[in-house]
Amino acid sequence: MNTITFTIERFDPEKDPAPHIETYTVDVNEGARVLDALHAVREQCDPSLAYRYCCGSGQCGSCSVRVNNEPVLACMHEAYDGMAVSPLNLPVERDLMVEMKSYLQDLAGITPGIFSGYLTMEANEAIRPIRDCIECLACVSECPAIAVADFAGPTAMRQEMRIALDPRDDRDRAALTVDEGLFTCTTCQRCLEVCPKHIAIPGKAIEKLREIAHREGLTIPKHQTVAEMVRATGRSVDHIMPTVLEQVPDVIEPVGEVRGEVGFFVGCMYNGRLPDTALKMLAVLRRNGIRVIIPPEQVCCGSPLIRTGQTDFIPELKRINIDCFTKRGIDTVLTMCAGCGSTLKNDYDTPYRVIDINELLMEYGIEPPVSSSVPLTYHDPCHLRRGQGITEEPRAILRQLTDDFREMPARCCGAGGGVRSGMAEVAADLGRDRRDAIAKTGAAAIVTSCPFCEFHIGEHSAVPVINITTLLFEAYEKNDEESGEETDWKDLPCRDIE
Repeated sequence: MNTITFTIERFDPEKDPAPHIETYTVDVNEGARVLDALHAVREQCDPSLAYRYCCGSGQCGSCSVRVNNEPVLACMHEAYDGMAVSPLNLPVERDLMVEMKSYLQDLAGITPGIFSGYLTMEANEAIRPIRDCIECLACVSECPAIAVADFAGPTAMRQEMRIALDPRDDRDRAALTVDEGLFTCTTCQRCLEVCPKHIAIPGKAIEKLREIAHREGLTIPKHQTVAEMVRATGRSVDHIMPTVLEQVPDVIEPVGEVRGEVGFFVGCMYNGRLPDTALKMLAVLRRNGIRVIIPPEQVCCGSPLIRTGQTDFIPELKRINIDCFTKRGIDTVLTMCAGCGSTLKNDYDTPYRVIDINELLMEYGIEPPVSSSVPLTYHDPCHLRRGQGITEEPRAILRQLTDDFREMPARCCGAGGGVRSGMAEVAADLGRDRRDAIAKTGAAAIVTSCPFCEFHIGEHSAVPVINITTLLFEAYEKNDEESGEETDWKDLPCRDIE
């Protein structure tokens, strides 16, 4: 037997003015699950504790709770000393029991039409990735869009796609899902991150429903404008300033020994909206011995189109972007945009390796920068944290840049999934949520690694937003200032203009 001490958030709306925390010490068997620990509390300490459970084997979803603020199935998650158990972020009925009925009873069901055949193997395989939902509502409890908008939520969207794929139900779901907030989802993938069945609702349901809506002419006009621009120019942003591709040559040689070589996929935002940020990143690589090859014919990765369901032009974008690197013999392609990196890694089938700038810097190792005592916090871009699984690398870099790094809960800023362009007020509400979270840290600046996050958070927070490689660039400048030994690492070669 093991003795563990942990806390439970208790609340009875009929008696308590507010939730409160109680601490329990119980004896449990080695390897006990959270559900076992809750049983032990009832048996050994307090029989009034309220929670739900049924199957005890991860199939019914009724025992979903949060452990240290992360949704889990109590029957599947191992209990440990010091854990904090609380209810999902849903209306509490009592203690760990939350109100689920009103949401679940509104989920659409299969309504057989005139179809008289059988479910084919092809249809069954299409449905398979999204049919395993156990309706635990972990995704609903964590969805940022639901918190600020009238959105049916990820479970409802998954169910709508499941119906849309089933030939036995011939109802048109597109217009209905648009009314339910289909374009409100930021595709932040928080729902996938917390799903005990690992259902990729953004990619397998929401983006697919948006494709159906697009085919039926229901795409948001501003999203259509972006798609038309990509088709006409190869870029998702207007040309309003000299771009990176216009300023630098195809190859940038490092200062000193060549330690590595990468191709650079610039991305529309860094190419045309934040070129100075990209140029500073290139200077950082130059200082750290990385040769960079930059094919000028590269185009938009297609992420803004994929996220909004406008996929008819995607094959051509993929062809151009794959060919421009492979014909130069490049086997590693670098991205500094979280959205581009996630798209190249997850939506393309590339013959080359795709690596994010944070991964690259940590993989090769960097010249130690001058550290400061300026308090910094970090915003996890959704397409970096959940789209690429990159969380520790930027933090490791930041801990070299400051001795006062302050963590902040990872949450969507509202800029992704076409929401910033198509549902501006929803995006603004989520941006203000980030502003409040940043303020709580007391940081002097917020660091991130995504152009959309930089722009969006910058619009809603008075705290300066800075790209992580820009911070590194400035630290190297300070290195030179203190040592008095400056090289020409910042002097990037210019493209010859005929």
